[in-house]
Amino acid sequence: MLYVLAHWLHFEGIANLIRYQSFRSGAALMTALIIGLIIGPRFINMLRVRQGKGQPIRADGPQSHLAKRGTPTMGGLMIVISLAISLLLWMDLTSKFVWACLVVTLGFGLIGFLDDYAKVTKYAHAGLSARIRLLAEFAVAGIALALVVTDTNLYLPVFSNLYVPMGPTYYLFAAFVIVGAGNAVNLTDGLDGLATMPVIIAAGTFAIIAYLAGRVDYAHYLGIQHVPRAGELSIFCGAVMGAGLAFLWFNAPPAAVFMGDTGSLALGGTLGVIAVSIHHEIVLGIVGGLFVMEAVSVIVQVFVYKRTGKRVFRMAPIHHHFEQLGWKESTVVIRFWIVSIVLALLGLATLKVR
Repeated sequence: MLYVLAHWLHFEGIANLIRYQSFRSGAALMTALIIGLIIGPRFINMLRVRQGKGQPIRADGPQSHLAKRGTPTMGGLMIVISLAISLLLWMDLTSKFVWACLVVTLGFGLIGFLDDYAKVTKYAHAGLSARIRLLAEFAVAGIALALVVTDTNLYLPVFSNLYVPMGPTYYLFAAFVIVGAGNAVNLTDGLDGLATMPVIIAAGTFAIIAYLAGRVDYAHYLGIQHVPRAGELSIFCGAVMGAGLAFLWFNAPPAAVFMGDTGSLALGGTLGVIAVSIHHEIVLGIVGGLFVMEAVSVIVQVFVYKRTGKRVFRMAPIHHHFEQLGWKESTVVIRFWIVSIVLALLGLATLKVR
């Protein structure tokens, strides 16, 4: 929007600077960061007053978590607000990628908000029914896919120009990627700062990949699929990083606010739609391997327990398993951050080994 305004006012020097996606990515990051830091304290106070008891804490979870009672949730609203304002300022609003990502971010954020609201008002762990929630998520993902999908091939990492033609089934696969990413990040968000930093790391990784995929010269050199104008998504990733860093300032242990489903669903879904838009769905599974591990641990735990009555992990998701082994919360969080950094580097390495 600022690029169009600069041209309209004939500020050629400013317009020339703003046209660079690298500049706008950094500007979007800083804008979202500053907005988040400014609105954070008052926003948290408002949530604390309105919610009273805060987010319900499971009595059967780690006993150390009982001290967190009274901490407000729905902090993801801070992320969504600062992210959306930054995007509207710095992204090219004629890009279909902008609107596809905003549909998922705002749509998943709304679903998460309704879920959080139900939990807070009832002071119970049960929010929206799983069926309604999943149907709504797939509906939002479908709208986004209608905007961005023009190529129904699944491109494989490591190998140049190797892909699997999926035809109409690609839409179902892509929707699963978006919904799965949203729920995987949601499951990861169980410790202070645990989900936020890996999301920031993944967003930074995809900012690089999106920029390269949007440049025909770099895309051809690296042997990846060129997606015209995909570089705009690097700006979206920058805004995600800025909003995430601002939230982490208040979510650092001991957390003053929890992200809630409002933020975790929105951020996870956003990573999913970005990966689909630039045809790096499998790379998302590598870069976001921590989220995959968390989701798989829950699936395995439930599957095995229903059939044998035995538990594979002491508690799922897997971050609670390590807590039950005696790891301190801060130890789990920092070590999982390290895992996320390593996985991000592996994801970037797939660009060069082709």
